[in-house]
Amino acid sequence: MKLYNFFRSGTSHRLRIALNLKGLDAEYVAVDLRTEAHLKAEFKALNPQGLVPALVLDDDTVLTQSPAIIEWLEERYPTPALLPTGAEARARVRALAAIVGCDIHPVNNRRILEALRHRFGADDAAINAWCGTWIADGFDAIEALLAADTARGDFCFGGAPTLADVYLVPQVEGARRFKVDLSRWPCIAAVEAACMTLEAFQRAAPSRQPDAG
Repeated sequence: MKLYNFFRSGTSHRLRIALNLKGLDAEYVAVDLRTEAHLKAEFKALNPQGLVPALVLDDDTVLTQSPAIIEWLEERYPTPALLPTGAEARARVRALAAIVGCDIHPVNNRRILEALRHRFGADDAAINAWCGTWIADGFDAIEALLAADTARGDFCFGGAPTLADVYLVPQVEGARRFKVDLSRWPCIAAVEAACMTLEAFQRAAPSRQPDAG
């Protein structure tokens, strides 16, 4: 497999975590968003949407969109599972992941921020304020859900990482990049700390990637 991704991309980060948790290796192919390599014909031939990540399988099948790729991983490589057993438990984990994947990350995505900069004249302070607004809104909800779960272990759900942790940790990294004060969310901080004791999360960190810099 080949993983086309960018070290600082939150969607790429979450996919690297999922691959690591599944014990799968993929050749790292850097797509430099800073030079708009994702908009060039070579990459758009793989993914017409021009977004990372893209996972190319050994038979040259191309998978795009991190939620779809992670679902494929879960179906193709079910152990260790990223979803708990039981319909209600799985719905809870999916909901936590969706707060990040549907409500926080999309409005903080690079193409949105580039539009704010170039079409609406937003400076770095305005960009950070924009991102901070939606990160805080989502993190407040996640914190409340985590705090209310009296049976929760060290992670978002139970005693092992799930899809929720796969989504949350990259978003915490993104919050730091946009200078969001994380001190108001102790449950989220505790979950991230537990995740970062695991090699799968450590190896996936943006600073550990070959194109970091």
